[in-house]
Amino acid sequence: MNLMDAMSAEYGQETGLTRKMLERVPEERFGWKPHEKSRTMGELVCHIVGSQVYVKRILEAGQFDVSEAGQPFEAKTVNALLEGFDERVTEAQTAMKGVSDEAAMQIWKLLGGGQTIAEMPRIAALRGFVLSHMIHHRGQLSVYLRENDIPLPAIYGPSADEEM
Repeated sequence: MNLMDAMSAEYGQETGLTRKMLERVPEERFGWKPHEKSRTMGELVCHIVGSQVYVKRILEAGQFDVSEAGQPFEAKTVNALLEGFDERVTEAQTAMKGVSDEAAMQIWKLLGGGQTIAEMPRIAALRGFVLSHMIHHRGQLSVYLRENDIPLPAIYGPSADEEM
């Protein structure tokens, strides 16, 4: 198993767990937010979905400038949200297929207005800017759901609402 095969397996597991959380989001609560400085629930889940495009961006180019990010993903329904997530995850898994260890270790740069913000091997960028980023926002989503009395799915073990 090479580096990208291992990353793809971990990505598949984590996206499956994330999808379980996304399935719980009620459309009628898309506008809810826990604090004035926070994103709405709809903005948060759309960010989780939209950020999956970074797998392809990291693997297909040597750099990415956040000033050229384009339009964020938007969904008005849970069905559209899940379809968008599934589509992006499939594209990401496809992009990871056949990537050699040498390619996974090539340096990738994150830019902001042409200035280097970070540079690291592609595999590290996938872990930080995609995998850890998704897990972080999934954790935020669990708080949003809990604050709305929505039962949380079991993730790494049972939740207070669901056995494994």
